[in-house]
Amino acid sequence: MFERAGRGDRAVILHPVFADTGPDAIEEFKDLARSAGVEVAAVLTAPRDRPDPTFFVGRGKIDELTACIEQTDAGLVLVSRPLSAVQERNIERQCQCRVLDRTTLILDIFAQRARSYEGRLQVELAQLRHLSTRLVRGWTHLERQKGGIGLRGPGETQLETDRRLVGQRIRTLRSRLDKVGRQRAQSRRKRQRREVQTVALVGYTNAGKSTLFNALTRAEVDTRDMQFATLDPTVRQLVDHPDGKILLADTVGFVSELPPELIAAFRATLLETREADLLLHVIDASDPFHAERREEVEQVLETIGAGAIPAIRVYNKIDRTGQPAEVQRDADGQVARISVSALEGIGLEALGAAIDERLTGHRVDCWITVRGADARLRARLFDIGAVAEERVAPDGSWRLHIEMPRRAAERLAREPGAAGIMAREQLLAAPAPPGEAAAAKSGEHAVISR
Repeated sequence: MFERAGRGDRAVILHPVFADTGPDAIEEFKDLARSAGVEVAAVLTAPRDRPDPTFFVGRGKIDELTACIEQTDAGLVLVSRPLSAVQERNIERQCQCRVLDRTTLILDIFAQRARSYEGRLQVELAQLRHLSTRLVRGWTHLERQKGGIGLRGPGETQLETDRRLVGQRIRTLRSRLDKVGRQRAQSRRKRQRREVQTVALVGYTNAGKSTLFNALTRAEVDTRDMQFATLDPTVRQLVDHPDGKILLADTVGFVSELPPELIAAFRATLLETREADLLLHVIDASDPFHAERREEVEQVLETIGAGAIPAIRVYNKIDRTGQPAEVQRDADGQVARISVSALEGIGLEALGAAIDERLTGHRVDCWITVRGADARLRARLFDIGAVAEERVAPDGSWRLHIEMPRRAAERLAREPGAAGIMAREQLLAAPAPPGEAAAAKSGEHAVISR
């Protein structure tokens, strides 16, 4: 047995290298370690054809690791690959210090960053799911199980108790997160009824999503230069938009080999991404491995069911690369890629225009006439915020200036009765709105205007 340090701040990294290991994997893992507040004392690489079932790496490399720990006075070993519970325990026994694999390190970073009630619940649930497979490590001194009278030690009872308590806590957290999920779903339904469209920022961690979010919404979310600076999703209204009905959501960044426990625990948060109308895939243009990062993010989007959502690739940080701000379109003429610098404000006007084009290019912008018998349609249009201006005609009817997504007008047109007929005849076939002079000539007077 050995006494584990309460929290190590000096570590040796053990980096197993396989044929499919990317050249940037070790730098990314060192960034993760620094984000967790760890000082990296040394890095040991271990080329492997396949993992060793006992230590993941060879016994010779474990001996080298033990010597390196003594030389650097490190109190922690960080392994850049996920380990099984047995492998983690065996390395701890051999090196006589605490061992954290990639999954545990990411969970620890998330635990440090979570601030909201929902975020703390999600991280705790992910940690407990991960811990439930590793309870045996903490009770090795009680493993004295043998058959026969008088030879049964207390270890089994203690482990059974721990598993039961962890299981109860997991069920409690799931119940609370389900409640949060229902509240989020209610908010999404409310936005949908009011035809409020949502744009979600997605991308690799530290690609500049939060800096871009602040630039587009004038918010003040944390923008520190570190991995997973943003955990708790933030939603703000997109400023300088014509009708002010577009919300921008800043979401958690992705990383290669994202632990499945986190994907499962953050399902309520990831729903914001799955149900967005448009994705802005933020890519660090200064990252030499941005192509690989882009593919990994797109794979995660496919995993969570967001792969079919329309997306614009936003290449950020062009102030570091010297590239010009430019817009590239696909074969259909739609904006597919745009280069910006969120920090310097370069290209943001073009990005705003691209968002407006992708979301509001197919809109209804017209004047319609509504009479007293059709007051229900008027009420519906006001309810979803589609009325930009209202005038009263001399004959007592209402003249409404309508601005709304065409899909919302088509949904109204499918309704039975007079409301559906009016929507089909006026909303989907009306001419462009007349000018102020034409309205004045007709004798109408304004009632509301925004």
